[in-house]
This record gives sequence, C-alpha cells and structure tokens, in this order.
Amino acid sequence: MREHTIAAIPADGIGPEVIDAGTRVLASLEKRMGDVRFHVETFDWGSDYYRKHGVMMPADGLETLRKFDAIYFGAVGAPDVPDHITLWGLRLPICQGFDQYANVRPTKILPGITPPLRNCGPGDLDWVIVRENSEGEYSGHGGRAHKGLPEEVGTEVAIFTRVGVTRIMRYAFTLAQSRPRKLLTVVTKSNAQRHGMVMWDEIAAEVAEEFPDVSWDKMLVDAMTVRMTLKPQSLDTIVATNLHADILSDLAGALAGSLGVAPTANIDPQRRFPSMFEPIHGSAFDITGKGIANPVATFWTAAQMLDHLGEQDASARLMRAVERVTGNGILTPDVGGTATTKEVTDAVIDAIHSSNV
Repeated sequence: MREHTIAAIPADGIGPEVIDAGTRVLASLEKRMGDVRFHVETFDWGSDYYRKHGVMMPADGLETLRKFDAIYFGAVGAPDVPDHITLWGLRLPICQGFDQYANVRPTKILPGITPPLRNCGPGDLDWVIVRENSEGEYSGHGGRAHKGLPEEVGTEVAIFTRVGVTRIMRYAFTLAQSRPRKLLTVVTKSNAQRHGMVMWDEIAAEVAEEFPDVSWDKMLVDAMTVRMTLKPQSLDTIVATNLHADILSDLAGALAGSLGVAPTANIDPQRRFPSMFEPIHGSAFDITGKGIANPVATFWTAAQMLDHLGEQDASARLMRAVERVTGNGILTPDVGGTATTKEVTDAVIDAIHSSNV
C-alpha cells in the first residue's frame, strides 16, 4: 500500500468549497485504485486566521508543512484584507520558503467547453506555461521613502540571478523535450528591459545547446499576447519570468474557456521540500457560498499532484473522468453550464468508478 501525506490549506473565498470537492475526489480514487492512501490534514490558515491572530499562518507554519509529501492549496485573498498581506503572509512564504521555483500551468481546451476563440477547439490549444517562481519581479525587494509627501518615491526591484534563470530554463527545456512537439517559446521583454531580460535571452541560448532535439524561439511578452490569441496552434511549452508568466497564464486560462479550469503546480524539482498545488482562479468572493464554483481546476491540479507523487495511473484516471464529465455537458456557469459544484464533483466521482474510464 502506497501512502501519501497531504496538507490541505483551503484558505479564502471559494477555496474551502473547491478543496472540499478535491478531497472528496481523492477519497474516491483511493477506493477505485485500491493500492494507495491519502492522509489529508487540513489547516485553517488564511484571512479568517489573520483576523483572529494578526498573521495569515503561525510562525512555525513552514516547519509544520515540511513533513508533508504535498500541499493542496485553495485560494488566498479577501475584500477586507490588503492583497499584499494575504499574498505575502501565506502563499509566497510557502513558495519561497520551500524553493518551489518552477510554477507549472498546463492549459488545454477540455471537451464540451466552448472557448472564446473562433475556429479553435480541443487539440488546437494545448500548452504548458513554466513560470519562474522564486525571484524576478516578485522578489519583494524595494521600498518607499518620504511616504505621504509630494516627493514620495517607491521602488520595486526585480532580481534575476544566473542560478535562478538557468535552472528554470533547464526545467522548461526538459519539459519541452518530454512533450511530443518538443517546442519551447522563451518570453522576455529584452528590447526595453536591457539588463535582466537580455540575460534571460543569453542564458536561454546557452541552455538550448544542451537540448539539440528541442526547437525553440523567442517572443517579446506584448507580442506573445497576440500570438496566443491569433496563432494558438503555434505554441506548446512556454517559459517566462514571474510577472510575465503570471499574466500570460491568466490569458491562457481565459482562452481555454475559464480560469475555473486552470491548474497550477508550484514545484521544487529537487524534492527537498513539499511542492504545492492550487487552482489559479483566486478566491472569487463574488460567488463564494453560492455553490457554483468550478472545481475542475482543483481536480486538474490534484492530477498534477498525483503525477508528482508518482501516482500516474490515478492521475490519468482522474483526468479521463474530468474530460468525460465536461464532454457530457455537466458544466458550471463560468463555462456556460448550469451545474453546481456538487453536481460536477458527484459526476466526476461516478466517472472515476466507471468501468470504462
């Protein structure tokens, strides 16, 4: 019997709703597979915890999480708590504290979902965006001086290191090499950002020499938005900085139909620490408590988690179940359906137990 320990952090907004759906699906996979167990422990960290304790998680939070095999994260953010507090108080300390430097965001058009692009359907948009997740524009360096005065100044320092850029580039080339098309697009803004971004371009060319079987090209980030929209079939694996990939992956989710179907893995490729898996849709307080949050992104990120844990068969079964359900038109309102979170979840669980999935 293979056993895995998972720390669940539902956090804010619709996070508890979708993580509950995700843990139900993991339990159903346990029963269906028969040879694997998931020991899930839930932590009540987030904005509610902040209102009670003045912090988003305890001071020893990272030490508590360190013993787990993986982290299953919901969403962070609340209308009455400043965003920089929620982000820097919970999600980023986990990503940076555990050196989860590869943020991996697959995107494809699932069966039954009509994307906003004309003449674009399943198979036409099948990407993986690799986001540098440890430095760059989200390094947290900078400051403000003369606050409140006319001469107030604020600085936000982006930090790019040769170690950081090389390792994410090597990760992206390796991922591209493992995919059928063996195609990588490197995204920068080196025409205007002539220091860190030029270094990105140079390191990309250096690492490319290690992967002669991978075809690669370069795009400026603004031009990349055009290519993603007008020529989605020309893309496969994409690598970009922390900020650029953050923005592009939201665009990718929208082009695939909804952020409600977009997953994320925050990976420590060296496996020194637990990796963290989360949907990218955010806390979505406008639909919190209505029972209509799309759980598909949370299921897909569970599949990523299962792959990371070495449970490829369970991951594949889960994604086949999800695609059967979406293909049958059991969809939440964000992708044009009328189903509830529970109805989608129940349908996926039924599909997992089906003999021909």
